[in-house]
Amino acid sequence: MAGGGKRRPRGAAGPAGEQVGRGQPPARPRGCIGAGALWCLSALCLLAPGSALLRGSGESRRAPRSPAPQPLLHPGVSRGPPRLRGAGPAGHRIVPAGPRCERGHATRLTWRRPCCRDKSEKNGAVKKRRSNQADTTDNLCQEAETYYQLRLPEDFYQFWKFCEELDPEKPSDALVSSVGLKLVGPYDIIAGRHKEAKSTDVNFNLHWRFFYDPPEFQTILVGDSRTQYHMGYFRDVPDELPVWVGANEAKKGCVISQVGDNIFAAVKLFLSKKLKEVADKKKNAVLKDIDEKLTRTAKELGYSLEQKTLKMKQRDKKVVTKAFHGAGLVVPVDKNDVGYRELPETNANLKKICKAIVDAPTDEERVKAFAPIQEMLTFVQFANDECDYGMGYELGMDLFCYGSHYFHKTVGQLLPLAYSLLKRNLFAEIIEQHLGNRREEDLDQLAP
Repeated sequence: MAGGGKRRPRGAAGPAGEQVGRGQPPARPRGCIGAGALWCLSALCLLAPGSALLRGSGESRRAPRSPAPQPLLHPGVSRGPPRLRGAGPAGHRIVPAGPRCERGHATRLTWRRPCCRDKSEKNGAVKKRRSNQADTTDNLCQEAETYYQLRLPEDFYQFWKFCEELDPEKPSDALVSSVGLKLVGPYDIIAGRHKEAKSTDVNFNLHWRFFYDPPEFQTILVGDSRTQYHMGYFRDVPDELPVWVGANEAKKGCVISQVGDNIFAAVKLFLSKKLKEVADKKKNAVLKDIDEKLTRTAKELGYSLEQKTLKMKQRDKKVVTKAFHGAGLVVPVDKNDVGYRELPETNANLKKICKAIVDAPTDEERVKAFAPIQEMLTFVQFANDECDYGMGYELGMDLFCYGSHYFHKTVGQLLPLAYSLLKRNLFAEIIEQHLGNRREEDLDQLAP
């Protein structure tokens, strides 16, 4: 997709006014099924084990299951959407969510997906627990994933256990004095900081969300406050596990670099650079000791310490465009090349257009400078009509990464819609909240 000459977006008028397209009939909207498929599904449901048809013939009699006990809910508070009263998504169960009242009652309910430590990523089969699996309680695992509405990988919990061995009293600060890294974000829940917060309405979507962090990025470690160095998990889809760990220095810009496919590899790379910079022998000896312990633990647990693993390289092949942040965007593209189309401008030209808008001396000049963006917005509308959702996704992300408040309104139009069309609704929620409260300082939502 990247590179090549410019092409007129499909759906735009050609020289003689004709519509440019692939010459194919419009595809059925995603998620829709025809009448024939619907008839087949109905027949399969009737013949499925446990169906009313088979139970009547005595082939599959099963005792009815008793309903799962409902969590204690605050009196007078609705139990939420009607779907919570029936069967939820496969493998999910109802759990209390949100703040609790003074009597300890839950104020709302939600469906909880299977914990990442118990389910495999692809088929949901129960994993064989490692003998040295992290001892973090299931309750804390549930709380961290429920508050963030994101699955956390096993290395997240294993690294907490590693830091507990370094500093049993304050695992979050185990690397602060020596390495210069502090465990934050979802680790604050594991540490119980959320229980000490004065506010009962903490927005974890914005907890340690730095200025240039896209919705795909979840901060887990912070470093030098002068550059706002931080590491985090990067996800392409909110319902899946992270694809790798990235790092960004918010004071320097929006670029996100890949530092490994797990937190052990990311910290190992950070330590390697730190060892080259530190000249003091005592400090160097402390760093080497931590490096040896981390390397040994990672090997025992079977984690790769490479900066670029095969899994990460395979993901790179799915990237349709790098975007301004360099982490790359992944959208589903079918065999007919439907899913993404290029912007009519290169990254370099788009940055020049953005600079002209931001540097315009007057509002009148700024409106004129916005003309190329307005034209691209029209192309995005054509693209969305033909299921090429990646175009609006890319333009919205690039404008977000440029960082100027002049683009916030346009980003607010592009990204939430793109995420919704791609069925990444949590990301749509995060970007809306971030744009409404985008700041460079005071990022700790649990600070007193």
